[in-house]
Amino acid sequence: MDRDLDRTLEAVGPRLKHLRLRRDITLTDLAQETGISASTLSRLEAGLRRPTLEQLLPLARAHGVTLDELVDAPPTGDPRINLRPIACSDGSTVLPLTRRPGGIQAYKFVLPTGVDDREPDRRTHEGYDWVYVLNGTLRLVLGEHNLILRPGEAAEFDTRTPHWFGSTSSGPVEFLSLIGKQGERAHVRVAPRSGSAE
Repeated sequence: MDRDLDRTLEAVGPRLKHLRLRRDITLTDLAQETGISASTLSRLEAGLRRPTLEQLLPLARAHGVTLDELVDAPPTGDPRINLRPIACSDGSTVLPLTRRPGGIQAYKFVLPTGVDDREPDRRTHEGYDWVYVLNGTLRLVLGEHNLILRPGEAAEFDTRTPHWFGSTSSGPVEFLSLIGKQGERAHVRVAPRSGSAE
């Protein structure tokens, strides 16, 4: 076997362990996610077993990295990121901008033209959210507040507060969102314009 390939495969074990620990999950949790037994995962992480493509694919998917990142393939010189938009049934599009597991996640949302009197379906979950409007008008219902955000405006809030995002009848809206686990904040706060409804 080629010595370079040997070195590449030897480095996969520590990288797998680092990715799992960074996500703060157990071998048992990862086994459930990937369908690979915990004992096999342990041997792979310890370098006692060489990984196969059938093992690397679900591991890369579970850790949110590409195969190239998992095996530390040499860079190709192409800095482009292969983004995969997610089309939703309501006509909106979500574009994940980050791939690493854990930490703050970045997304771009594109929402089609909305209806101004739409009754919002407020949701809650652990964490913090930060939004920045790129184009259009974003309606943010946060608790009892009904806010209108325009291009260049940002908002940050605790997602345990019931909230909902939507577009208005003025057209589609594009915005960036940084979503973090509890305690992880973007540390940007902007007061709503005086034209915002409350």
